[in-house]
Amino acid sequence: MIIRFSALGDVAMTVPVVYSLARQYPHVRITVLSKAFARPFFENIAPNVGFMEADVKKEYHGVKGLNTLYRRLTAKKFTAIADLHNVIRSSYLRARFNLGRYHAAHINKHRKGKRKLTAVNNKVLEQQPTSFQNYCDVFAQLGYPVTLDFQSIFPPEGGDLSVLPEVFQSFEGQEPWIGVAPFAAHEGKIYPIKLMEQVISQLAERYPKCKLFLFGGGKQEMAVFDDWCVRYPQCQHASKLLNGLGQELILMSHLQVMISMDSGNMHLASLTGTPVVSVWGATHPYGGFMGWGQRPEDVVQIDLSCRPCSIYGNKTCMRGDYACMHNIPPEQIVSHVAAVLSRQAYHSTL
Repeated sequence: MIIRFSALGDVAMTVPVVYSLARQYPHVRITVLSKAFARPFFENIAPNVGFMEADVKKEYHGVKGLNTLYRRLTAKKFTAIADLHNVIRSSYLRARFNLGRYHAAHINKHRKGKRKLTAVNNKVLEQQPTSFQNYCDVFAQLGYPVTLDFQSIFPPEGGDLSVLPEVFQSFEGQEPWIGVAPFAAHEGKIYPIKLMEQVISQLAERYPKCKLFLFGGGKQEMAVFDDWCVRYPQCQHASKLLNGLGQELILMSHLQVMISMDSGNMHLASLTGTPVVSVWGATHPYGGFMGWGQRPEDVVQIDLSCRPCSIYGNKTCMRGDYACMHNIPPEQIVSHVAAVLSRQAYHSTL
């Protein structure tokens, strides 16, 4: 059994590893325990992968709830436990399994190296082990070494567009399809909205026949996206038109490129094999959280002595101006998008 709760992006990063594990050990029955939102990630990736959802903040809240969850899990007669989260809740469950003499292993988050990476003084800019490698290490401890060979949760032609609302069928022939996901959980990971609008404007001018699909469903996102859709005919609020995560993944699989912050949407697009132009501010790819299969040359960032100041982007800017984001010119993002599109056009002629 695999345990990984937490945010969308963190759970999404388990998919390439679970996929590879399942195919390299087809005789092993694998169950992923996570939050309900993660079900579309695992439902169809391999015949020997199952999914269990658990709400550890409500249904299984507190020690009493975790004990109830533990009894539910032991009834499944698992033989090995992979804790890919290693927080208080998963550690408690792991302790119960250890007492029951189950074979259990947990992730090493390499906190010492990450502290050096984000230090104010004597910063050490070194690539930390990626989450993918950290997950693989857990399975190796359990006796299942994994070679990562994941490409996409969909076949090479992408997901089935016919299941999307009819309006998406009318976009056929309009190219390129570009995704834009400008929001993230913390200010240090969000490119300023006024600057992102300049990116939208420049892309619309450079590619007048393109479709710009906007991803994000919060209240703030809704207002911004509705405004952009009025003023830029190329824009469509994808998250508003689509019905849930499963459909968003299908659409992402047909994008030529996604523009995203260091956020869940970077990882979602990565799971569909779509190139991502990722924009980094307070955080840094050296933290180990870059999307699966993404290229370093598609990263947009600027050098500042204070970067990175945070692994998760949740710290207040010590300068007070978030220069790591505000000082990135929109033209830099547009040029990276253009480079990806040119690269794809070149390869399509081979």
